[in-house]
Parts: sequence; structure tokens; C-alpha cells
Amino acid sequence: MDRNGLLFYNEYEDFYTMAEKSRAFHLFCEEALGEDFSQDGFSDVSQVKRILEYIPDGSDVHILDIGCGNGKMLGYIQKTKDVYIHGFDFSAQAINTARKLYPVKSDFREGIAGETEYRENFFDVIISMDTMYFAKDMAEFMCQVKKWLKNNGVFFAGYQEGDIMPKTVDATTTVLAGALQHSNMAYEEEDITMECYNILKRKRNAALKYKEDFLQEGNVKWFDMIMGQTELCCLPFTEFKEKMARYIFTARKTLPLSCL
Repeated sequence: MDRNGLLFYNEYEDFYTMAEKSRAFHLFCEEALGEDFSQDGFSDVSQVKRILEYIPDGSDVHILDIGCGNGKMLGYIQKTKDVYIHGFDFSAQAINTARKLYPVKSDFREGIAGETEYRENFFDVIISMDTMYFAKDMAEFMCQVKKWLKNNGVFFAGYQEGDIMPKTVDATTTVLAGALQHSNMAYEEEDITMECYNILKRKRNAALKYKEDFLQEGNVKWFDMIMGQTELCCLPFTEFKEKMARYIFTARKTLPLSCL
């Protein structure tokens, strides 16, 4: 795997090293987000619980998480639904942790979006929580994702604008919407910008609550990162939504595999 030029590669290696050891970060995640999935972003437990309704019953159900980090979100899903969990991430530190934490009915790989391969027609659900941005060509990668899904399988994505991706008019104008259209994937979207705004407020308040814990651990860098990530929530919501947006996309593989 060629790590040269990967977006935030070194930062994520440091982040997952911190996340594995930091009690302050664990407490922060539980306080702000409901569960410690080692989130570096905008998803809380309520967004992850939305995924559960798309997971079928059965003894041979396979779930893939694109950019799985240290696997904690998949571990939560497996504990709830007893499924096979699969994930890839470019962070070696994250994957090593995932393999240690979840060794049963699991497959964790170091990999890059667009270069990692899986069997066709294999997954019941494929998840991307704030990770499609890392594909060099989102439209082509979406075609690859579609091939991995079983017929009637579901693609579920949390997607943010105003951070890595520039803010556009609405969900239909996002790069991800264009990628789904390119791959002939019929999709639905839900605007959860208000939820995101409230999550950022909770993150900021929780970071301030555990500030001294972060400082005592020598993790002021990560406290400062959270404060920077949440600065926009200090604006009124009417101003916030002009700068940031968050959507949940769900798509089902019901159309031919061919891409436009």
C-alpha cells in the first residue's frame, strides 16, 4: 500500500494511538456521542443505530465498513446483531487495534479506497461514515462498492459538507449524490444538519468538561483539535447551515451493475 500522499495519514496514525490509550478521549466520546467508537468526526450513536434497521436477520450476514478505524463501530453492530464484520482502513495502528478487539467472525485489512478488493455480490450492508471523501475518484469507487453488494444490499453513508468537502446547495448537488447516480444506484437522503449542529455543541461541551484530563495526559493537541472542529457551532444555526451540512444517504442495489 502506497501511503505517499494519503489524506491525513500521519495524523490518523497519531489519532488512533491516542484513542487506544486515552481515558479522557474515551470519556469524551461517551459523553458527547453516546458510545466510544473512537469517532473523529460527526457521527453519534443515533446515526449508527439507523444502520441496524437495514441489517437482515440470518446466520450468514456480512457487513463492510469503509474506513473502519479501530473497528469499534463494527464491534457495536456485531454485539447487537451477531453478524460477520469486515473493514478496511489505511491506518496500520487502527487495524492492529481492530484485530485485537474483535477477533471473531471478522476480517480487518489495511487498505485504500479504490485499491482494496472484495468478492462481488458478498455484502448485505456496506457502511461509509465520513470516509467516501478519501477515494481518489468517488464515482468509480461507488461502482466498485456496488459490485461488492448482494442483490438488494444496502449502502449507508454519513456525509458531511463544509469540512473536507465544500458546501453545495443541498444533498442532490453533493459529490456523493453524483457518484450514486453514476453507478445507477437509486438512493434516498435525509438532511440531518440540525443533528450535526447539536452534536458539535455536545462535543464542545464534553471537551471542555474533560479539558484537564486531556491536559494531564499530555493530549492537549487532541483537545485543541476538538475545539477547532466545533468552532462553527458557536454560530446561530441559521448561519451554521450556510457553512456546513450533513446528510444520511441510503441506496439499495436493485439496478444493473453497469456504470454510466
